[in-house]
Amino acid sequence: MTASGSSAPTLDAIARPSGGFAMVAMDQRESLRTMFADVGAGPADDARLVDFKIAVARALGPLASGFLIDREFGFDRVRAGMLPAGCGLILAADALAQEPGQPVEDTWIDDVVADPEYDLTGVQAIKLLLLWRRDAHREERVELARRFVALAAERGVLSVLEPVVRPTPDELSAGRWDEDRAIVEAARELSPLRPSLYKAQVPRRGKGTLTELRRAAEALGSAIDGPWVVLSQGVDRDDFLTAVRAACQGGASGFLAGRALWSDVVGRPDTDRALADISVPRLEKLVEVVDREATPWRKA
Repeated sequence: MTASGSSAPTLDAIARPSGGFAMVAMDQRESLRTMFADVGAGPADDARLVDFKIAVARALGPLASGFLIDREFGFDRVRAGMLPAGCGLILAADALAQEPGQPVEDTWIDDVVADPEYDLTGVQAIKLLLLWRRDAHREERVELARRFVALAAERGVLSVLEPVVRPTPDELSAGRWDEDRAIVEAARELSPLRPSLYKAQVPRRGKGTLTELRRAAEALGSAIDGPWVVLSQGVDRDDFLTAVRAACQGGASGFLAGRALWSDVVGRPDTDRALADISVPRLEKLVEVVDREATPWRKA
């Protein structure tokens, strides 16, 4: 069953009227459970993860142009009319290899989401996290991205490709790892597959002056075919607003971010109040930047 029974929507389905993107990521799974433990909030069972995700959707959905969630924790409740008309639903289509408390080590396309019978009603886009390394499996990952883009087209939804670069042990031991260079190299390799939207890491991890970050964003943008946005992974919360401004000035069309918006709300006793006081103002400022400075996706 397709999302709409016809061809895929345009990116307007997850964009603001300005043509930029201000999207909220809430597809964290075991990493979210770990975040609760790290702040001393005690064990987080599945119900607690769902409750948090629903609270974020309720608080930030009205400001967001898109909302990303996984199918395991809260997807059906979010899909059941929780998001306003201007906020497109994005479903994570990635399965993750991840030990408790550890980073994701590998990904593949979720067989459940890929099943032609899986109901994508209400879904505007699917997203794939892909770990990019210069190792023996590099060509396999390119083929994985290619299959993902084709899957989205077959199912009548948009494709959001999220490569995250990782070093090999040899690169680390030899001191040859340059993350920014790898981000650009991955973009040159993967964006020609033409996902609907390319989701990239922030150059320099958001550290530096606005001018330095803008130049780094311009270098990244020159390597990307089509519209692109930045994610917040690896960027300090306090640096993210400037990082988004620089990325937009350098050619990005906005952001799809999670932790930079809500990570310090995890484990607080009054989640709704904390989201209203902390996360909503952050998102409001980011939306202003996107509307003012992002490259509209049709011009990217």
